[in-house]
Amino acid sequence: MLRLFVGVDVPYNAELDALMKLVKSSGADIKPVEPENMHITLLFIGEVEERALTDVKQAVSSVSFPKFTLRLAGLGAFPNPFRPRVVWVGVREGVEELRSIHEQLRRNLIARGVRPEDEKEFSPHLTLARVKGAVGTLPQLIVKYQDYEVGTKEVSSIKLFKSTLTPKGPIYEVLMEVKASDRGRGAEKDKANSG
Repeated sequence: MLRLFVGVDVPYNAELDALMKLVKSSGADIKPVEPENMHITLLFIGEVEERALTDVKQAVSSVSFPKFTLRLAGLGAFPNPFRPRVVWVGVREGVEELRSIHEQLRRNLIARGVRPEDEKEFSPHLTLARVKGAVGTLPQLIVKYQDYEVGTKEVSSIKLFKSTLTPKGPIYEVLMEVKASDRGRGAEKDKANSG
């Protein structure tokens, strides 16, 4: 079985690093996301049989979107700042574009007989850390930094990732990248030897 999701890479910048240091200094019992694993999930597909991978790739490559800008700002938490389990940075610009890609992915996958696990309402965010126990001063930090600017990023492609869970945390492997196209058709680039 393959554990798959589609996402957008987010480069780890100085602002994210500063936020991560703040979160770590809160005394909360957290598991930070590795800098190289920073991404915004567009759709968590879940566990898929190896033989369905071709269908998944076709569904992802059928998505079309123009280049657009993401603006990341504001610290937040699920389910809420006072009972934080997942600490995240919000998306202030580019939400509609992300939502459009999410909807296309869902539609394309279901049309090919692949039902994504992700049934929750789509709420784009960049996960910074997961809280495993004590919350320390995290709730106060989240409220204080709810408007903190992280910066912008141009989205010029989306990626299909394979996630392998290990005791040290997940390992992500890019199986495929679909580039934005101003002509409305995604140009597909398959990663060599992705099997």
